[in-house]
Amino acid sequence: MPLLTTITSSGMTLDDLTRVLLIGSLVMLVAVAAVRLSTRSGLPSLLIYLAIGLALGNAGAGIQFDNASVTRVLGYAALVLILSEGGLTTSWGNIKDAVAPAAVLSTVGVAVSVIVVAVAAHTILPLSWTISLLVGAIVTSTDAAAVFAVLRNVPLPKRLSGMLEAEAGFNDAPVVILVVAFAAQGVPGAEAEPWYLLVGSAAFELVGGALVGVAVGWVGGQLLKRAAGGSSALFSIGIVTLTVLAYALGTAVHVSGFLATYLSALVLGNMGLPYRTAFQSFGNALGWIAQIGLFVLLGLLADPFRLDEQIVPAVVIGLVLLLVARPLSVIASTSWFGLSWRDQAFLSWAGLRGAVPVVLATVPLVVGTPDTEWIFDLVFMLVVVFTIVQAPTLPWVARRLGLVEDVHSVDVDLESTTLIEIGADVLQVSVGDQSRLHGVAVFELRLPKGANVTLVVRDGESFVPAPHTTIRHGDRLLVVAPSKVHHRTEQRIRAVSRDGRLAGWP
Repeated sequence: MPLLTTITSSGMTLDDLTRVLLIGSLVMLVAVAAVRLSTRSGLPSLLIYLAIGLALGNAGAGIQFDNASVTRVLGYAALVLILSEGGLTTSWGNIKDAVAPAAVLSTVGVAVSVIVVAVAAHTILPLSWTISLLVGAIVTSTDAAAVFAVLRNVPLPKRLSGMLEAEAGFNDAPVVILVVAFAAQGVPGAEAEPWYLLVGSAAFELVGGALVGVAVGWVGGQLLKRAAGGSSALFSIGIVTLTVLAYALGTAVHVSGFLATYLSALVLGNMGLPYRTAFQSFGNALGWIAQIGLFVLLGLLADPFRLDEQIVPAVVIGLVLLLVARPLSVIASTSWFGLSWRDQAFLSWAGLRGAVPVVLATVPLVVGTPDTEWIFDLVFMLVVVFTIVQAPTLPWVARRLGLVEDVHSVDVDLESTTLIEIGADVLQVSVGDQSRLHGVAVFELRLPKGANVTLVVRDGESFVPAPHTTIRHGDRLLVVAPSKVHHRTEQRIRAVSRDGRLAGWP
């Protein structure tokens, strides 16, 4: 019996379900185990997941899959969950100073990069201007997950890491708009839109998506907070559902659903909601599942017998992107904000490509742009080759540029639970190894009126602290606070963790 049985109009059988679950669970287990290999090698796990997909496809286990339309739909669904996870786990305090340059890099920088790559593709390959612009737009989007998987142990200045994080959340939206527009213009009989109409349409979609995302995040968060019960699991489902709702509403009114998703998640993750650790962990888990499924699917769609035909064009376009387009886009976008040449050099090298370009390479196939099957193969090879080149060298580049610093991290995790009946919240505080809560007496926290440390768990034993009890590394504190001072209590704990017992003093 073949590995996959064609599903007929009568539907999937139990035997089909058994085979799908067997293959799927084995793939997931291999993917989870592959994270350790990724950590040791310095390569993002996306390469391993792509390899799994290739191994399951025509050249390996023989699973037949060549549906670009299904790949695009599932790819968009996965990107919604990935952007949701990115927004929920992003600290506004870490990126607020970098939002302006990141926004310019995600718009003006994208335009510069698209034009430079298009000129190179038109001149060197050569391609028509429409297809050249399409290729330039597809390969422009960067991948935050790939960057931070490599840099998680390399401390960068907050503004620089925040810029990379914010750029990755912002730049998917304008890139998707450009790819869809250029692919549509490449369809026989289609009329090319004037550039000013394209710019105006893109600006409208981005502004509209931002408004929808902020509105859904803020209003939905307030409603969910008031309706929250005692289940962190249900609350987490509600939070992620709101980010998906933002995408659906944004797309329904013809604005950027991807930007709406990211901004709604960013708002929800930073508005002091209860169960934050729980819903961030839930979003992180869904993000991992989406990434694994997406990269395996893209590996399945790729035909390894055709990929070698696009190695040379992929290297040519990749070199132009890495050495010319990306640096020029960084200089044009960030010079106005006083970034040093070292920061700009690192931002240029850190422009890793990931899932988004490969997913977007399916758009011209679905739209019906003729003679574009090779674009998927080119983009696939570009992502693989330049991930292998860039990813392992990013920590070395950061050190050579003198950007690695002995930053003081605020190592404190807070989880809150709502006690609706008595109008109070419970905060669980985990004191990390670098937190300056260490050595601070309970009374020196100077928490808002009504908030108190009610329990300390130390070395597996719990006790009720006295005012002069000293907090230690590794402690877990239970803090009860009236709901009205929840946010102030959390801010105070974070301030002391960052600045010590004198935090807030003149």
